[in-house]
Parts: sequence; structure tokens; C-alpha cells
Amino acid sequence: MSTLSGKNYPSDPSVRTVQLGQFSDDHAELIAAALEQAGISWWYKQPGTISRIWEWGVRLYVDRERITDARALADTITSSP
Repeated sequence: MSTLSGKNYPSDPSVRTVQLGQFSDDHAELIAAALEQAGISWWYKQPGTISRIWEWGVRLYVDRERITDARALADTITSSP
């Protein structure tokens, strides 16, 4: 089951988010799973069928209070072969 298909917006409306980055679908899946395990609130935006022509990948947004932790997780995942 895809991690991204199960969640789109943070469940806590008081959480303020910032963009973590734009990632390939595969990296976004791995990062989303790591964010879940770390207890970091997140959401994502995928381009639609037509906008995939000029947009690539998935944009991930995370709790702004945890951006440093989220960046470290994303860096570890994207630097892995």
C-alpha cells in the first residue's frame, strides 16, 4: 500500500507547515514513511494527470517546528543509492 495514498493533509489543524521539497515518487514514498515513523506531521501535493507534463514529482510539506528533523531524514534518503 502506498504511504502517499493514505494521507493528504495534516490531521491537526493547528499544525503550520512549510515545504520540505519536491521529490521523485519513489523518494517521496520513502520520506513519507520516515516522517510517519518520526512522528512528524506532513502532507503532500502531487501534480494532476495533465500538469505532469510540466510538473514532476511530489511536493512534501512538514510541520514547520520539525523542519530540521525532516530535512535530515530527506537528505539521508535522497543520498542513498
